[in-house]
Amino acid sequence: MVDSQSAWLVKSEPSVYAWEKLVADGRTFWDGVRNFEARNNLRAMKKGDLLLYYHSNEGKEIVGLARVAKEAYPDPTTDEDWSVVDVEPVKKLVAPVTLATLKAHPVLKDMAVVRRSRISVTKVTAEELRLVLELARTPLPAKKR
Repeated sequence: MVDSQSAWLVKSEPSVYAWEKLVADGRTFWDGVRNFEARNNLRAMKKGDLLLYYHSNEGKEIVGLARVAKEAYPDPTTDEDWSVVDVEPVKKLVAPVTLATLKAHPVLKDMAVVRRSRISVTKVTAEELRLVLELARTPLPAKKR
């Protein structure tokens, strides 16, 4: 990662919004987050932060790398105090990284996606991002300006 860039993991059920749909759309707002911790994580995201895109329920694997295109703003789908960010795809992982692989890894077994499986938006450390991309045989992209 570059400078103050952060990384996060976002979950989506493939039947609701698959990685391929994000690629086809080119950009979308990340809505539907109805957990305060996950909402606060959305609000902490900065433009350019990287996102590991995780297919939950079906597949249970990290399949892509996305980027925050616009920082948090009020969720247009509700009048309540929830937030969204805009995201855009960066690249599909060469090799998806399964939940089983994360659980078996000596470092990645402590990722929030493993320990706190109900949270849909979680922080990812620089070391976790590096290791996931290494397992995925996918290089870290240059920071978009």
